[in-house]
Amino acid sequence: MTATDANQDGANQNGVPCMWMRGGTSKGGYFLKSDLPADTAARDAFLLSIMGSPDPRQIDGMGGADPLTSKVAVVSKSEREGIDVDYLFLQVFVDQALVSDQQNCGNILAGIGPFAIERGLIAAKGDETSVAIFMENTGQVAVATVQTPGGVVSYKGEAAIDGVPGTHAPVPLEFRDTAGSSCGALLPTGNAADEVNGVRVTLIDNGMPCVVMKAEDVGVTGYEDRESLDANTELKAKIEAIRLAVGERMNLGDVKDKSVPKMMLLAPPRNGGAVTVRSFIPHRAHATIGVLGAVSVATACLIEGSPAAEVANIPEGRRKTLSVEHPTGEMSCVLDTDEGGAVTSAALLRTARKLMDGVVFSA
Repeated sequence: MTATDANQDGANQNGVPCMWMRGGTSKGGYFLKSDLPADTAARDAFLLSIMGSPDPRQIDGMGGADPLTSKVAVVSKSEREGIDVDYLFLQVFVDQALVSDQQNCGNILAGIGPFAIERGLIAAKGDETSVAIFMENTGQVAVATVQTPGGVVSYKGEAAIDGVPGTHAPVPLEFRDTAGSSCGALLPTGNAADEVNGVRVTLIDNGMPCVVMKAEDVGVTGYEDRESLDANTELKAKIEAIRLAVGERMNLGDVKDKSVPKMMLLAPPRNGGAVTVRSFIPHRAHATIGVLGAVSVATACLIEGSPAAEVANIPEGRRKTLSVEHPTGEMSCVLDTDEGGAVTSAALLRTARKLMDGVVFSA
């Protein structure tokens, strides 16, 4: 099958090559850019069809009726100096006919390196292969280290991450120059804290635009489970009003139909970590927390005068490991800081697994 065949008639008649993968605590379809329709509208229509959107159950598609399982990675060999592959992340909405490119996804990112090697975009280099990835959504770079014993991608290993059963091969991710990835600055308003609708918030973007606030300031503890938060319509209305009010301030424009900024409700840690978080993505409570969302939250904890700093337990030293507690466990962020305490780099450990490699069809 050629890419031309797959692109004909919006890919309706022919199966399109696709690898379904779990990346971190998300999963979705990984495609070569050349295998998808070149026209954006046709591409998005195809992706909505293969996911089964819009439909809360996504029963007529591959989606799993959850934003975390309705995701797409579009990958191509890069022509940029020092970069191996370009990666475009697309969030396919579950119950709306929307496909958004307004954010990165650090979980799906964990599968990009293995996918690139499996598809021959980059050759394996010994027992470990570093893959430099340009994140098209925000123009930032991440480096993934993939286990390739004998020159073949291995998904088996002893690394465990909360939110995923079992152990798998580690995929360390190092992020470079993520500050202001979407908003133009780490703190788009220049303030450690702003007041919005009577609530003190930090508007921050260190790889993911986030609105960070104390859970108690919006009427919850920050220790609720996902189901309780999703059922709390009063809370959701309150934080959505804040989200809509800060779009312009964060240089994101009208965010009504966008998947950013993410809403982060913080509380003091309970299990020996640095901070507890309940994340909304943005309209549903997250079972865990996104990778780059965790980086932005951890960074907010280091900003003097922020609501996050008031509830966080911060370790000493220039290199700080901040355990961000979430509903199903924790995610540890390793942050390097300069003499003034500003974050200079961030790294996290993720895992990935190939679930299916074949062809997928639209309606």
